[in-house]
Amino acid sequence: MTSDDDLLRLENQLCFAMVTAARNVVAVYRPILEPLGLTHPQYLVMLALWERSPRSLTDLAAELALEPASASPLVKRLEKDGLVERTRSAVDERRLDITLTDEGRALRARAVDVPHAVMAAVGTGIEEVASLRDALKPFAGRSTATD
Repeated sequence: MTSDDDLLRLENQLCFAMVTAARNVVAVYRPILEPLGLTHPQYLVMLALWERSPRSLTDLAAELALEPASASPLVKRLEKDGLVERTRSAVDERRLDITLTDEGRALRARAVDVPHAVMAAVGTGIEEVASLRDALKPFAGRSTATD
């Protein structure tokens, strides 16, 4: 039987384990993404755009579970680096469309090895990653395209 004191131990807190794991996962990605010239948040933007481009800033932000105001600086930096272009929609000038450049599309070929490098860095395989990802879905607040 678990006592109330045990329930309140830091080491038993799900939130602490998740925050610590998230910080450590980003640290694993950092040296792997560095040769691509991407930060972890920029990598997530590129992943979404490699799946579908063009897309609106609002759609992109929603896909990444970000506010558009948080996604916008990421997109601006990627544009400065020549990986994306931002243009006003011809249909609705309030909408900002994000499109991959040729350089942004070409970067995908170099990024293909990122998941394998991450798994090697943490000593895990595809099955373990899929199991962990699926176990986190109730806490992620959104479903994924694989649902």
